[in-house]
Amino acid sequence: MVRGSLVVLALAASACSSGETSQEMSAADRGERVYKNVCIACHNADPSQPGSLGPAVAGSSRELLEHRVLHGTYPEGYVRQRSSAVMPQFPHLAGSIDDLAAYLAQFDRSGGS
Repeated sequence: MVRGSLVVLALAASACSSGETSQEMSAADRGERVYKNVCIACHNADPSQPGSLGPAVAGSSRELLEHRVLHGTYPEGYVRQRSSAVMPQFPHLAGSIDDLAAYLAQFDRSGGS
């Protein structure tokens, strides 16, 4: 049983690994990894579409991402898309804001990349 479990773990690890280190990936690729691991819990897998709890985030500015993701606030003068305030802060993503912005910049708000 232990040997079978180890094989399953090894296969899962290889499936999750792209073979590239984080430094070898583009900013957009690193941002996509963050988005898929953290953001799609509430936002849509397609950033140009609204999610179950969060709005569409395609094309979000770096400033907005920094405010929302790190501090749970909005930039001065920003008009909110939803009245809910359920998004938690993710201070551990401070080093990923530029990457996330690069990934989201690839999409337009009207329906995909």
